[in-house]
Amino acid sequence: MVMKLLLNCFYAFIGSLGFAVLFNIRHKNLFFTSLGGGLSWFVYLICTNNNCSVTFSLFLASIIIGIYSEIFARIMKTPVTIYAICSMIPLVPGSGMYYTMAESVKGNASASLSVGLSTIVSAGSIAVGIVLTSSLSKLIILLKTRNKSIHKSA
Repeated sequence: MVMKLLLNCFYAFIGSLGFAVLFNIRHKNLFFTSLGGGLSWFVYLICTNNNCSVTFSLFLASIIIGIYSEIFARIMKTPVTIYAICSMIPLVPGSGMYYTMAESVKGNASASLSVGLSTIVSAGSIAVGIVLTSSLSKLIILLKTRNKSIHKSA
């Protein structure tokens, strides 16, 4: 069970590495963006194995990725989007989009609508998790800056 989990995380790492190369990310950022992909898939698998819903698992994994991206962007002095985009690649509901289109082409409207709505909810949960962590990060930075300016003027 643990070996299968780690192997799946390694596959997510490799998938993120491929997109990082495609996005022309260089040097040590290449490894850390790929590590984020493995981490996101690890959190997702841990949640789904503990009977969490897919939507909540994606939401929690995207929050972890948002925090990871904010921290590593500060450490490596690079834009947050480099880490966030490559790290969320394993979470993107591409199979849902494919099956929505496949059901639509078959003419099965109700199945297409059902899978499509599920896919939209999954994508929305990822987006909300990233936006939530990004907004909290900006708020924390704003409060730290404001406190520094208050202490300097006093």
